[in-house]
Amino acid sequence: MMKLYDVTIIGGGPVGLFTAFYCGMREMETKIIEFLPYLGGKVSYFYPEKMIRDIGGIPSISGENLVRQLEEQANTFEPTIVLKQQIVGLEKLSDGTFLLISHTGERHHTRSIILATGFGTLKSGKLDLADAKKYEGKNLHYTVERLNDFKDKHVLISGGGNSAVDWANELLPIAKKITVVHRRNEFSGLERNLSNLRKSSASIMTPYVLDSLHGKNERMTSVSLKNVETEENIEIDIDEVLVNHGYSIDLGPIKDWGLEFENGSIKVDSSMGTSINGVFAVGDIASYQNKLHLIAGGFTEGPTAVNSAKAFIEPGKELKPIFSTNYEALQTK
Repeated sequence: MMKLYDVTIIGGGPVGLFTAFYCGMREMETKIIEFLPYLGGKVSYFYPEKMIRDIGGIPSISGENLVRQLEEQANTFEPTIVLKQQIVGLEKLSDGTFLLISHTGERHHTRSIILATGFGTLKSGKLDLADAKKYEGKNLHYTVERLNDFKDKHVLISGGGNSAVDWANELLPIAKKITVVHRRNEFSGLERNLSNLRKSSASIMTPYVLDSLHGKNERMTSVSLKNVETEENIEIDIDEVLVNHGYSIDLGPIKDWGLEFENGSIKVDSSMGTSINGVFAVGDIASYQNKLHLIAGGFTEGPTAVNSAKAFIEPGKELKPIFSTNYEALQTK
């Protein structure tokens, strides 16, 4: 017999973790299912050491520490956590409950579902050059796992979006030199961060692209850059290369469940409800008018979805406001 949960949260990123905490506040039996072998989602995958500054009351915190604190908070009410499983199937049973089927064949029984999958399964945009694979894990990187790996190094960053600009600014204080290479003259990063980069000591090379990699003993020592307008080719010595060419997103079978999509995300109403009654969506995967694409925005969506899920599984029962400051069970923890 499978245990029947009140709510199953698909996705263990920051929004999913805070949502799990609020489920506990509502005394709901909760399960979290995460595709990655660890919690934290995009934050743990892409920028564990990047500083996050847009959460109220927290002036500055690294992605890694934010996830650690969210995990601690989520575990307050001891939810069941399942890692390394991708949910591929959804079946609504005759009694109104749901059966979720994992890619491993494992089944999960639940009264309601909250999708907190982010944009889906994430894969970094890889560098399509000869020998690139040979240097991966040595001094060719697609994310920063440890800042100290770049200390006193000449770091070349390829890319022109928020990630490339943010990492350039983050690494400037510890690197010996930062070179940013972008195929266009204009960048797409946030204005303030881009302004900080342009005023810094970083060398900005546009419109250039990485053309070839050179090295020995499985480590790069230099790269060739090509000007996309003149096709001029230059070679520069480097210690580390960080590639931020975006990432591909795959929602997998979720897109075939019959949910209504809008601009690649799941359309929700003001209750965070989807087109399937009893299924809710929060965070990056949820779409509605004037959406705020910040972790802080997701922290509001989570409790809204939880309240809606509680009302769904207990129809007709009055849903009273609840606050951590006067929640009796928390006073003894």
